[in-house]
Amino acid sequence: MSKDLPPAAEARMAEIRRSGTWGSALTSDEFAAIKSAGFEATGQVLGAAVYNIGYTGGYGCPGAWGSYGYTWGSSPMGARTQVSSRGGYGSFGPLVQTMYEARRTAINRMVEECTELGGHGVVGVRLTIGPFPSGGLEFKAIGTAVRAPGAPPLRHPFTSDLSGQDFAKLVHKGWMPAGLVLGISVAARHDDWLTRGQTRWGAGNAEVTGYTELVNDARHDARTQLAAEVKRLGAQGVVVADMNFHVRERECPAQEGGRDHVVEAINVGTAIVRFSDHAERKGPSPLAIMSLDPQRRQAARIDIGANRNA
Repeated sequence: MSKDLPPAAEARMAEIRRSGTWGSALTSDEFAAIKSAGFEATGQVLGAAVYNIGYTGGYGCPGAWGSYGYTWGSSPMGARTQVSSRGGYGSFGPLVQTMYEARRTAINRMVEECTELGGHGVVGVRLTIGPFPSGGLEFKAIGTAVRAPGAPPLRHPFTSDLSGQDFAKLVHKGWMPAGLVLGISVAARHDDWLTRGQTRWGAGNAEVTGYTELVNDARHDARTQLAAEVKRLGAQGVVVADMNFHVRERECPAQEGGRDHVVEAINVGTAIVRFSDHAERKGPSPLAIMSLDPQRRQAARIDIGANRNA
């Protein structure tokens, strides 16, 4: 019995093992693709965790003190973008750490179920987050455990959000998933005097430099965190399947009447490693091609009929 699984999940795993049956979240096409890569499904697996989001950080307002255009020497003391990974005043670092922890908890519990079913990994993982009726947020990871018959168990089963078809393509080309990787960043910026001026109707068609900096910093930080996760797993690359980006506005907690903008960037992907270059040396397999020319198709049918009658 696993110490990391809730009692209800452990009871469900025991029932699946006793029944000798299994379920999956795979389509028939995905099932066939996984079989073609030498794997078989062992059961649907789930990991969930409900977290209360209390302290988030980010209660400060970076740059509000310089938003009126005061200067120091020759540089304007305007607002600066605050990114969660840098920490510091007004950072949403505690919120981001909780988001990482909650998702990893759900993923780890899903992997524990995979291990209980004798799987080597999980494919088609879907990560969701939603409100819990009594308060807090539910983080959920659900996928299908798969195994390669006859292969020894893995110390750390892999996880992947790739579809069954994409998983099979990777395997046929000599690649394997190493694990799900996340890149999360929350960035905040005060609407300083320059930003407010650039967003007025009379400013015309012009770039809002403050907002450009905000979105670029958030996206760059999320990509940096994703790359760090790939390196931590010892993988060689990542296939990014989902890039979420949300922007919201809030009242500035440090300046009456002021406004801030907060950006949340989340990248989710599958880190991959090469296990063989055999498929690359063989070269691509031939493709069956049907001509779109009706006369050529008719001629081909006549030739086939003649060969059959010969």
